[in-house]
Amino acid sequence: MTPLAGWARGLGDVVFPPVCVHCRGLVEGEGFRHLCAGCVREINWVRPPHCSACGHPFDGELAGERRCPHCEQLAPFYREGRTAVLVKGPARALVHEFKYHRGFQVLADMALVLRNSPGVLSLARGATLVPVPLHPRKLRERGYNQSALLADELARVAGGGTRVKPLLRRVVDTASQTHHDRRMRQANLKNAFALAPHAGFTPDQHLILVDDVFTTGSTLNSCAFVLRRAGCLKLDVITFGHG
Repeated sequence: MTPLAGWARGLGDVVFPPVCVHCRGLVEGEGFRHLCAGCVREINWVRPPHCSACGHPFDGELAGERRCPHCEQLAPFYREGRTAVLVKGPARALVHEFKYHRGFQVLADMALVLRNSPGVLSLARGATLVPVPLHPRKLRERGYNQSALLADELARVAGGGTRVKPLLRRVVDTASQTHHDRRMRQANLKNAFALAPHAGFTPDQHLILVDDVFTTGSTLNSCAFVLRRAGCLKLDVITFGHG
């Protein structure tokens, strides 16, 4: 940030003090701009050991199976899934502000979360990030694809030649998945995704599917199936949060 930009932001904070999206208290100091220091301390960061399929952390030491109970019925078409935080409390507030209230301003804080997630960054660095697409109707309704914007931020903070490429399109306008279990989600998402026109990649190119939240994994796995069937041999998954 340039001195002039820093001065301008400081002046803006005096006139319009930033408010925490979680507790609605004032945000002071550097770093996070839309979470106060108290709420930042409440973020549930994901650290190893964690599930190899969804990234959900394990309690204590890991022995044996690297798959968590959330993923017992999931047969991934990708190699590994990683996530930065658990979508609870302050992290949930960031996701909801961004996804449902057009809160583009919180993207900077979400990028800071990703920057402070070494496991996510190490997997993403140098890869081609593939955002989970929205159906054209949903995209017109919302006005933006939150997964694509997150992928842009992840590519920026990861560096190392990381780039974003929209290789997929959503061809079936499915109903909201929010209240469905995994079986219903899988049924709804059958044949919902396809390769985008002129999509191209080499079999050994490292592709990473990017989405905001890992819930049951059905959406991500449906996308992974399309890329795997098209010949991708190195495919992983990254989400901002698990919830």
